[in-house]
Amino acid sequence: MTLAELQYVVAVAQERHFGRAAERVFVTQPALSLAIKKLEDDLGVTIFERRQNKVELTPLGEQIIHQAQRVLEEAERVKILAAQGKDQLNGLLRLGVISTVGPYILPDLVPRLNARAPKMPLELEENLTQNLAGMLKNGKLDVIMIALPFEESGILTTPLYDEPFQAVVPVGHPWQKKKLLDSRQLSTEKVLLPHAGHCFRQQVLEACPELSRSDTEGWQGNSLETIRQMVVSGFGITVMPCSALTSKHQNKRLITIKLAEPVPGRRIGLAWRRGYTRPQVIEILRASVRALKIPGLSMVDE
Repeated sequence: MTLAELQYVVAVAQERHFGRAAERVFVTQPALSLAIKKLEDDLGVTIFERRQNKVELTPLGEQIIHQAQRVLEEAERVKILAAQGKDQLNGLLRLGVISTVGPYILPDLVPRLNARAPKMPLELEENLTQNLAGMLKNGKLDVIMIALPFEESGILTTPLYDEPFQAVVPVGHPWQKKKLLDSRQLSTEKVLLPHAGHCFRQQVLEACPELSRSDTEGWQGNSLETIRQMVVSGFGITVMPCSALTSKHQNKRLITIKLAEPVPGRRIGLAWRRGYTRPQVIEILRASVRALKIPGLSMVDE
């Protein structure tokens, strides 16, 4: 068994395709297939079920891939320890961000990160929490920025900031002159929220139990920006995190209203695999987020 063979099986597991995996590890497809067959013969097990145009992991293969990823990470750690003075901030960072954070935090965060770590280009993935978690665990992402709590085996987390939610209504709405709104009143209105795949939707429903009980018709949008335009049109009202309501996102046809205590909100943090070989990346991400000047965000000490 070699590290190259482990890299090959992990690549196939992530791509679910021998051709794409071969391109990724820079070998021919026949060479990759032969190496994986040799590894399966040496171990006496079947890692992959090969079907027409589809590759699936066997139950035992799932466990082998998980362990192979750990071995490869530890091998990478050895390289870093052996190369004294190696710059952990030199090299690509694959960063995942949930879609209710990315559009509002990244425009300010990326320049700060670039200034602090100019040799660390970013490969960004904006997606749902469930998808980001899968990509993190299978090694396609290095770090993800998601809502906490987030508890997964083999994953470490650290908090970044808390942010409150606010109500958003169209101009002309009976509430437009309100300075403060009891969240229980939301249940009397048509409240537009992202679809069920977004953790933000569940956070709002959990923070506003009355709204959860009235959420029978399920008015949904694909993104906060789509919902914002639906509210502009007068179709309903919504709730948004304060990072989506800064001056650069203001719309003269919308009114934002603060919610009364206890103010519903969320905590955003970072998650990464245990054994991640670049801990300085986590530190520079935390420092860069703490330097943000986005109104309403409350930074959290680790």
